[in-house]
Amino acid sequence: MRLALISEHANPMAPPGGVDAGGQNVHVEALATALGRRGHEVTVYTRRDGPHLPETMTAPGGFRVVHVPAGPAERIPRDALLPFMGEFGRRLAERWSVDAPDVVHAHFWMSGVAALEAAKVRLSEPIPLVATFHALGTVKRRMQGAADTSPADRVGLETMVATSADRVIAQSADEVAELRRVGVRRKRIAVVPSGVDTEHFRPADGEPAARTDGPHARLLSVGRLVPRKGYADIIRALRTVPDAELLIAGGPAQGHLGRDPEARRLVEAAIEAGVGDRLRLLGAVDRWRMPALYQAVDVVVCAPAYEPFGMTPLEAMACGTPVVAYAVGGLTDSVVHGASGLLVEPGNVPRLAGAIRQLLDDEPLRYAYAADGLRRVRGRYPWTRIAGQVEAVYRSVRVSEDSLATAR
Repeated sequence: MRLALISEHANPMAPPGGVDAGGQNVHVEALATALGRRGHEVTVYTRRDGPHLPETMTAPGGFRVVHVPAGPAERIPRDALLPFMGEFGRRLAERWSVDAPDVVHAHFWMSGVAALEAAKVRLSEPIPLVATFHALGTVKRRMQGAADTSPADRVGLETMVATSADRVIAQSADEVAELRRVGVRRKRIAVVPSGVDTEHFRPADGEPAARTDGPHARLLSVGRLVPRKGYADIIRALRTVPDAELLIAGGPAQGHLGRDPEARRLVEAAIEAGVGDRLRLLGAVDRWRMPALYQAVDVVVCAPAYEPFGMTPLEAMACGTPVVAYAVGGLTDSVVHGASGLLVEPGNVPRLAGAIRQLLDDEPLRYAYAADGLRRVRGRYPWTRIAGQVEAVYRSVRVSEDSLATAR
C-alpha cells in the first residue's frame, strides 16, 4: 500500500526531548520504519519549520519525509499551529490530486484537521482516513483546567476528526472510554498500543553500566520537562526514600538547563524538600544512550498527571528494569501491577514513596518484576507486531471504501 502519515508538529527526524518533541516523534518514526519493512511505500508529511529544510528527504528508516510549507518556516509552539492547518491541508490536496495514497493516517488532532481540509478540497474519490490522537483535548482540559494552552476550539475540532475518520486507533482501554464519551462508535475504534524497539532497548550484555560514586540506589524518570510529567511528586517522594538519587532525562541539552523554567523549578523544589543533593538533571540524552541509562538504574518512576500511552515504561521493561507508575491512562495497560511493576493512585506521594521503597528494599522482587516486564514487552510490543496490527486497520478501511465504491 501507499501510505501517507501526517504528523504536523512532530517531525520524525527531530531529536526527542524538546517542548513539543517527544513520544509522538518516536512513534511516527518507528511505525513508518516498520511499515516500510513490511513492503509498504510510506511518506510522512510534517510542517516545514526551518528555512533550510529540503522539501523531501529520506529518513534513516527508509521512508520519505515531506516538509509541507504551511505558515512561516520557523519553530512555532504546537498550540499556535491551528491557523496554518488549512494551508497544510490544501498543500496535501495538491499533491494527492496527482499522487494519491491508498490510506491517510493522521497523528494528533491538528493532523486530522489538515486531512479533512485536504479531503474537502480534493473532489475526486475519497481516501480512507485513520486517526491516532496521542493525547485527547478532553482529558487535557479536565486535568489542566485553566493551565491548558490548547486552542479554545480544540475539543470541538478533535471530536469532528474522531467522528469523521473511517477508523480511530486508540492506544489504550482508557482512551477507548474517552472516545466513546465524545460519540465515537465502538466498532470504529481499533485498539493498537505504541511499540518499542526491542533490538535497541534490551538488557545489558554482561556487566551493567558502571555507576558513579554516590547513593547505592538510583531512580530514573524520562520525558519532556513539563509540569504534567509529575517530576515534582517524585522529588517529594524522595524525602522518605533515603540513600537514593533521582535522575531526570529530558529537556534541553545539559548546558542549557539553567535557562529552562521547569528545570529551575525542579531544582528549587528539590532544595525546598531537602533533597537537592540527590537530584540530577541530565538534560537531553541521545536515544542511542538510553538503553545504558535504563540498565544502570534500579527503578524507573513515571508519575504523570495523565498519559495517553507512555513509552518510557516499555523501554525500561525492555531493558530489564522494573517500573513504579501512577495508574493513569495507558500506564494501566503497559504496567501490570504486582507483575511487571507497581501502580499507585495518581497524586498520592506517600504511596508513591512506599512503592519505590518496596522495590528498593526487595532485590528478588525487583528481579522478578524485571523478568516479567521483559517477557511482556517482547511478547506484545515489538514494532514488528504493532505495525502488523496497524496494517490490518489500514486493510479494513480500504475494504470499507471498496465496498462503498461498489455500492455507488
